[in-house]
Amino acid sequence: MKIANPVYDTVFKYLMEDERIARTILSALLKKDVVAVEMRPHEYTNDNYDSLAVFRIDFGATIRDADGKDSLLLIELQKTWLETETLRFRQYLGGHYSNPKNIRKDGNALPMVAVYLLGHKVGDIEEPVIYVNKQICSYDSQLVTKGLPNPFVESLTHESIIVQIPRLHGQINNRLDQVLSIFDQSRMDKDDSHVLRFEDEAYDGDADMTRILHRLTMAAADADMRHRMNVEDEYFSAIEKRDTEIMLKDRKLAEQNVRLTEQKAQLTEQKAQLTEQKAQLSEQKAQLSEQKAQLTEQKAQLTEQKAQLTEQKAQLSEQKAQLTEQKAQLTEQKAQLAQKDEMLRMSVKMLLQSGKTIEDIAESMLMDSEVIRRLAK
Repeated sequence: MKIANPVYDTVFKYLMEDERIARTILSALLKKDVVAVEMRPHEYTNDNYDSLAVFRIDFGATIRDADGKDSLLLIELQKTWLETETLRFRQYLGGHYSNPKNIRKDGNALPMVAVYLLGHKVGDIEEPVIYVNKQICSYDSQLVTKGLPNPFVESLTHESIIVQIPRLHGQINNRLDQVLSIFDQSRMDKDDSHVLRFEDEAYDGDADMTRILHRLTMAAADADMRHRMNVEDEYFSAIEKRDTEIMLKDRKLAEQNVRLTEQKAQLTEQKAQLTEQKAQLSEQKAQLSEQKAQLTEQKAQLTEQKAQLTEQKAQLSEQKAQLTEQKAQLTEQKAQLAQKDEMLRMSVKMLLQSGKTIEDIAESMLMDSEVIRRLAK
């Protein structure tokens, strides 16, 4: 048996327009007895597939409890393949809270459950279906039960059901697994993603599941439905191409950012090195200036020493001249003394020849007799 793949928006909308099927699916998801379903009018999706990536349907569901009491529940069912639609989910919820049509006669808002059918995995959560239930607790984390349910509290909070379609792997353990098996993509025909394959007797004896499979079988045989699925393929192909291009651009930008960061670090390091070199050059310049000052001082000292040596040389030359002059004077005096000594010697000899004694000559010349004897030799 081949059935239309309900992950396609057009097939899913066609499926949920059947009130009995909607009750079957919602009852399984809510784990409650949904006795009536009213599909609320709104824009399902953009038929041209030019911008909207989230498909949603709003239901007013009548829930019957174990005591046979009926209550009205607002169900917002949203389906998407894109992981970037979280903000849009929140926007839709905000629209529900502000919509006056969702206010009861007593002034309180209808209690609401948000159902998310996701075509992608949510992180590392392995459970294909998770329930996010509200808990009402006291300050010390104790559950509050008295006075509940309360319309005021229910008006301001809601529960959520999250279905990860890629986590559906054909295991049937309960009623919800049976119902969600129609979304199991492991059943996809290898040659045609528009259809899933089921055994003809898969749900024999289960009137509700048989009705679901029958309606999806009719959808698979509908040419217009096939065309709409092709349009969705083209749309999501364009989205995938766009996201791939964005991913590649982001990766390229990330690589460029890494390179720019590395270059910036290198420039910073080079700047630090240049600053250090500049500091070293400044220090060397200061040292050279100090050495130049020392050389200038040494040059001045050498000039002063040279001047002193020149002065000393001049003084030595003057002293030498004076010594030369004194030597000449001494030589002259020596000559004069020699001449005088010769004259005394001749005088002494003459007086001795004249018969004078050495003592008489010494007495007459007022000289020592020994000097007279030396001159007489």
